[in-house]
Amino acid sequence: MKRKKLAALLLALVTLLSLGATASAEEPHQSRAVLGADLTEDQIAAVYGAFGVSRGSVVELKVTNAEERQYLEGYVDSSVIGTRSISSVYVELLGEGGGMDVTTSNITWCTGEMYMSALATAGITDARIIVAAPFEVSGTAALTGVYKAYEDMTGKKLDDLAKLVSTQELTITGSLAEEIGSMDSTSIVNDLKLMLEETAQMTDEEIREQIVQIAAQYNVTLTEKQIQQLIDLCRSLEGLDAESLRSRVEEVQGTLQKVSEAKTRVVGFVQTVKKVVTSVKSFFDRISGILGKFS
Repeated sequence: MKRKKLAALLLALVTLLSLGATASAEEPHQSRAVLGADLTEDQIAAVYGAFGVSRGSVVELKVTNAEERQYLEGYVDSSVIGTRSISSVYVELLGEGGGMDVTTSNITWCTGEMYMSALATAGITDARIIVAAPFEVSGTAALTGVYKAYEDMTGKKLDDLAKLVSTQELTITGSLAEEIGSMDSTSIVNDLKLMLEETAQMTDEEIREQIVQIAAQYNVTLTEKQIQQLIDLCRSLEGLDAESLRSRVEEVQGTLQKVSEAKTRVVGFVQTVKKVVTSVKSFFDRISGILGKFS
């Protein structure tokens, strides 16, 4: 009898543990919507439309202009930061190995790959993020909202230096992207981050030579100002743990490669369509010319 009771108890315990594991596995990913504090109700509705979720279905937080300035001042001109908080973000944490997925709406200066790279520097990976605004904005302030959402969901405070360097990286990458494109600028910065242990031992002149070599691999020629910006970024990165940073950079590189390949395919498709349209137009032009001779 005692054995039967013990067996029944063990079976009940196993069942409970199994149910608990199933519930945990099926538990939805945590998510947050962080809205610019100065949005109107209509603008909030527009932002939620970009997020693809209904208001009230996700925990909502606010980010102020003062909070944005905490990370942007010194890296972005004050006139660009402005006095209102507009950029908003939806952040959903994914399981380990879930990768990074960043999309934007009405963001003019920062691309998804630039956000991915900068967030890896801050310590954030495995997340789905939508950066949106009700009208066109640069998007430089959006990182502050992502930091806030991540810390609220995990209960862990991100390293303050990592957040500052992440913002510095985003602004430098954005500046470079205006001249050489977002993928090349992001790739150059990531190559430097992977070399942090080496560059930390180099003089500025040695880092300069390394930057020139890396840029040449992407058929890019940088100005002295751009090179100096990258040297400054390397020096800022020295305050972070090189091994941990390398791990995060390597984690997002696969995603960045897929984004690059997808963009290349799209460009190739567009060029093919243009050629077809041109050929069709030429054909009808020739037909029109032939018919014109008989008119």
